[in-house]
Order: sequence, then C-alpha cells, then structure tokens
Amino acid sequence: MGEVLSQNEIDSLLAALSSGELDVEDMQEKDEKQVKNYDFTRPAKFSKEHLRTLGMIFEHYGRLLSTNLPVYLRKNVQVSVASSETVTFAEFSNALSNPVLLTIVNFSPMQGSIIMELTSGLGYAIIDRMLGGKGETLEKTREFSEIEMSIIERIMVICMQLLREPWKNVADVNPFLERIETNPQFAQIISPSDMVALVTMNVKIGDVEGLMNVCLPFFTLETVMDRLNTKYWFSNMQKMDDEDFEQFLEVMLRKVDVPVKAVLGKSVITVNDFVNIQVGDIIRLDSKVDEELDVYVGNIKKFQAVPGANKESYAVRITSVNREEE
Repeated sequence: MGEVLSQNEIDSLLAALSSGELDVEDMQEKDEKQVKNYDFTRPAKFSKEHLRTLGMIFEHYGRLLSTNLPVYLRKNVQVSVASSETVTFAEFSNALSNPVLLTIVNFSPMQGSIIMELTSGLGYAIIDRMLGGKGETLEKTREFSEIEMSIIERIMVICMQLLREPWKNVADVNPFLERIETNPQFAQIISPSDMVALVTMNVKIGDVEGLMNVCLPFFTLETVMDRLNTKYWFSNMQKMDDEDFEQFLEVMLRKVDVPVKAVLGKSVITVNDFVNIQVGDIIRLDSKVDEELDVYVGNIKKFQAVPGANKESYAVRITSVNREEE
C-alpha cells in the first residue's frame, strides 16, 4: 500500500503544480524504466567481475615477468596491466599489424588455446639484447629470420611457463607452446564472431616500450567461468601461518648464492710501485704464513680458517666461527 498524504501535503502539491514549480510530464518520465539495448551479435559473455579477476591474474603475471625476464635479458623490465575488455575475435585480429609475433598457447587441460601477442618492436629489442646488443628496436620493420624466431621462441616459452602460478587459484593449467605466427591470417583459432577477453599489458624493456596482448577466448575459459570472481579467488588462496611462513623464508634463503672470500693479507704500496708491478715481483703482506685467515661472507667477517689445498684447487679449512653478527 502506497504512502497516504496528509491534507497539508496535498495542498502544497496542488499549489506547486498550479505555480509551475512541478511538471506532470517530468514526474511521469522519472517513473518510466530505462531500457538498455542488447546487441545479440555481441553477447555479454564476460561480466565486469570476470574482467576484474582476469586483471588481478595478469597483474600477478606482470610481476613475475618483471622479476624473471631480467635474468635472461640482463635489462630492467617493467610490466603493468593497461586494460581488460571484451571484444570479438575479428576485432582483435583486424587490429594486428604485419609482421607481429603471435604465440599460440595450448591452455591444457582446458579446451582450446589462447594467443599472446607481442609487438614487433619488443621482439626486435629482445633479439638485439639476446645477441649482445643494447636492446634497441629497428626503425623500419622487416620479417623475422629463422634464427631470430628461435630466439623469440625461447623467451616466449619462459613467458608461457610463468602463467601457471597466477592461474593456480582458479585452475591448475599446464600450458605448452603450439607455434608462433607472424601473419595474423594463420592464427585463426576460433570463429571471427566469437567473444574473447583481451588483457593488454604495457611492457618496457630498458628504453623500449610496447604492448603485450593476451587473447582469451570464451570457448577456452568456459569450464572455469564460475571461478573467475574475486570471492572465489581470495577464498582459494593458500593460507600460511607464521610458522610455515618462517620455514618457507628459510628454505628460500638457503637457495641464495652469497660471495665468500678468504683474505690472505693486506699491504700498502705507492701508486708508482703499483703502476710498475711486473710478473715475479713480491708483495709483502701484513700476515704470517702460520696465521689464520679472515673469511668474509659478503662484507661480513664470519670465519677464521687456515689455507690448504683440495685435490688440484686451493682451499681453506674453517677453524672458528665469528658469531658477533648474528
């Protein structure tokens, strides 16, 4: 039952209508429901929640690329998610340039494949860096040679394997490389009218900047669409208590390489003597032959040791541990 107006409210309403402060037509338009047109040629198979979750997955993926690729390229790499949207596969393929690097990845155990597109400028920079250059791109694009394609394939296999960890909260995937195409016409993995989720990532290798687009067809993700929501994402994250976290850190720290050096002794000489040093010259140190040596871990004096040999290599034997730094 609607709200009953008092006599004073009725009089005020009639006065407002007679004075023109209220318009009956405007009041009727406010009550009408807004109708939104639905395009049946572009079905909304990916909701905003799906795209938001995909953005979170590839933000994690971008952090992995930023920490793993510098090991191979020996160059600073920055990766960030620029956007995530839904388009038809025809719109994605029509926007591709030629040549372009299209890595077709089988997204096992899901049905179908995904496409990882890398702009040619980034491809030239990767090749130049892997071959000992500064990581510069070409001013004029050209086709990739077979040797260059094999170099790109090696890097893309690394990028593809890094997909496993970001997706583990949704599904255990085991992606493997099917092929790399440079012509968009040979990368038609689905119907042109099928909907895809397109995640655009901004990649910067040194001073060279470009885009990496990841094309995720609805057909491939259909079996896990119910899991592509933030609630499932956070509820499925592995919880780790303080004790397990400490053990995890300890295991990871044990795998870190640290420099260890044994100092035989020190000496002070003039610059003139240093410049004129020849093979066979003797430098007198401040330590004796029978004295223990200082052994440094990084820049911290950690051990005392005596010199010796192990088979055909020089070695030191630890005699005491300096625990002052613990």
